[in-house]
Amino acid sequence: MGKDKRITEWEEKELAKSLARSPERKDRFTNHGNEEIPRISFPEKLDDKFISATGFPGRYPFTRGVQPTMYRGRLWTMRQYAGFSTAFETNNRFRYLLDQGTTGLSIAFDLPTQIGYDSDDPMSVGEVGKVGVAIDTLYDMEVLFKGIPLDKISTSMTINAPAAVLLAMYIALGEKQGVSSDKLQGTIQNDILKEYVARGTYIFPPKPSLRIITDIFQYCSRNLPSFNTISISGYHIREAGSTAVEEVAFTLANACTYVQAAIDAGLTVDSFAKRLAFFFNASSNILEEVAKFRAARRLWAKIMKNRFNAKEPASQMMRFHTQTAGNTLTAQQVDNNIVRVTIQALAAVLGGTQSLHTNSKDEALGLPTEDSVRTALRTQQVIAFESGAADTIDPLAGSYFIEEMTDKIERDAYLLMEEVKKEGGVISAIEKGFIQRHIETSAYEYQKEIEKKERVIVGLNRFQSEGSVKPPVLKIDPEVEDNQVKNLRELKQKRELKKIDETLKALKEAASGSTNLMEPILAAVREYATLGEICNVLREVFGEYRYRG
Repeated sequence: MGKDKRITEWEEKELAKSLARSPERKDRFTNHGNEEIPRISFPEKLDDKFISATGFPGRYPFTRGVQPTMYRGRLWTMRQYAGFSTAFETNNRFRYLLDQGTTGLSIAFDLPTQIGYDSDDPMSVGEVGKVGVAIDTLYDMEVLFKGIPLDKISTSMTINAPAAVLLAMYIALGEKQGVSSDKLQGTIQNDILKEYVARGTYIFPPKPSLRIITDIFQYCSRNLPSFNTISISGYHIREAGSTAVEEVAFTLANACTYVQAAIDAGLTVDSFAKRLAFFFNASSNILEEVAKFRAARRLWAKIMKNRFNAKEPASQMMRFHTQTAGNTLTAQQVDNNIVRVTIQALAAVLGGTQSLHTNSKDEALGLPTEDSVRTALRTQQVIAFESGAADTIDPLAGSYFIEEMTDKIERDAYLLMEEVKKEGGVISAIEKGFIQRHIETSAYEYQKEIEKKERVIVGLNRFQSEGSVKPPVLKIDPEVEDNQVKNLRELKQKRELKKIDETLKALKEAASGSTNLMEPILAAVREYATLGEICNVLREVFGEYRYRG
């Protein structure tokens, strides 16, 4: 029987163009017996349902992946999340990770930075440098990336409420390095809606928060064409206790809110949609997780095409980063976490992720040590180069269970999105507590199952062992905060206060009107205005959000 003409058409269009742009990693992909591994497999007989629902990689609805060659062309970005103590210490960890083979950096910021306070603010006492790196000014950003050229690396920043300020610092750092903004690559999380329901590092109310986000979309569409302007996050929704369906539904509902806000602000969908990115959790039920990723990609493609009328394929694609599930790590028998992370990472790869962070085994106890970070990275490298999972595209496609589960998750997530719509949309659903109650109920039911031993967690509620040895834990020296505060105060004394005042006054005027906020924030950052000074100006104009649940 000859090859189906629809496969031939895909090969001559999407596949040929992809290979012309970038050849595959190897001329031949083979198994141990030197037998060639096929690029992609199809059922013996292609029916219309398979074509429309599962289809081809790099073609709508992108169930099988967003690139025609997927990992045969290029492996996912191995983007290890790191940040602690000072910019100097984190720079050392970044250099270590790069030496070990990581292919992208991901910054964890401390709590004061995440909620827009300087290290010397009374609100910051006891939290400086604890759960991430402290960034107060452009100077800290300069130290953080010392010896790391921004045109050679892709950087992800897990920052939300003050995302515009940290992005401005990154742009200003690029200028100092001689790297123009159009050469910068990376992602800012910039997803404030999930903060209101799952994470809590918000500053401003929803309406001005959405204004800041759309200002970022607009500015980056003109000046940072290779930078992802948002990473719409289901990760924290899942970490808060949601089901896989709820993770997809609430993440995509948030995404629709951002897209509509940008359209309402006058942007055309194809001018910004191709720079939208997503961030998902990979939990331990490997088959459900693979189906979840495939379902999310397909559902998003349909939404962008049919609801928002996106014309360009790149605007319909869901590109996403994945992190293994922190809430599954146990402090008991920490070596078991290596196994959990391996299963979760494999699920992300089989599901077609574009980048991946693997958690370290000791993160249930504290910040990871260098040894555990290296093992976490090696987990990705073993999957990439030894497992064979990266040698063929969407290898679980056609499995009765996977296809049925993909359909079910897509259907159930869509129905839950419709419920959110009936509540008046995401912001109304947040204010009513609808989304929070969904997540809280799922978290409660899951915890009950664990406590009743209906759900087994190895080493926690079954197969325990007495007297297990705890590994060394990275601890932050209390002097870190003192030194950060001292350095910040010294920097403040050296600045030209007149220029600082001028830039902050211009920012306040812009915030009070309708001017795009990125340029005035960038002007303030260049003069070494602090994160807290900039956020306090915006607090004056926009106020602060207080959840009344």
